[in-house]
Formats: sequence, C-alpha cells, structure tokens
Amino acid sequence: MFKSIDINNFKNKIGDISIIDIRSIEKYNSSNIPTSINIPSEKLILEPSKYLIKGKDYYIYCQHGKTSIKVCSMLSRLGYKVINVVGGYEAWLLS
Repeated sequence: MFKSIDINNFKNKIGDISIIDIRSIEKYNSSNIPTSINIPSEKLILEPSKYLIKGKDYYIYCQHGKTSIKVCSMLSRLGYKVINVVGGYEAWLLS
C-alpha cells in the first residue's frame, strides 16, 4: 500500500524530495511544482524501472489527484516507494 500526503505537509518537504509530475508534457511545460520532473503516467506505468529506483521515495502528482492514486497503487504493488500528493497540481495552486 502507498502513502498519501496533504499539500501543506508536502510543501514543507520541497527541496529534499523527488517529485514526479505525471501529467502530459504540455501541461508540465505550461506550469509545474518547482523541482519536479515530468514523466507522463503512460511512460511511468510502461517502464517504471527505467525511471525509478526501488527503496527511494517518490512524491507523485497529477492534475487533480485521481490519476496519481491509480499510478501510486500500481507502482506500490511493484515494490516502489511512492507517495501520492493529495489533490495534485490543483491543490498546489489553491494552497
């Protein structure tokens, strides 16, 4: 099972964590959370070992927080340490 983090606690961790934006490259390029990298969900699901290291924590967000739940669930079952950012990028904008 994966963990989740609310946007306020997430904001306090930025700078010391690995953040993955799973939205499209177009959405990422238009705006994103600082220090995040973009790996669209389709690519991450298809080849997680290409992008992730087992044992390392990754904070994952999408636009609203729904797709990231699905991606985190799948990656967690494969043995990756992922944390879902509740509310996604929309929560970031509203915080």
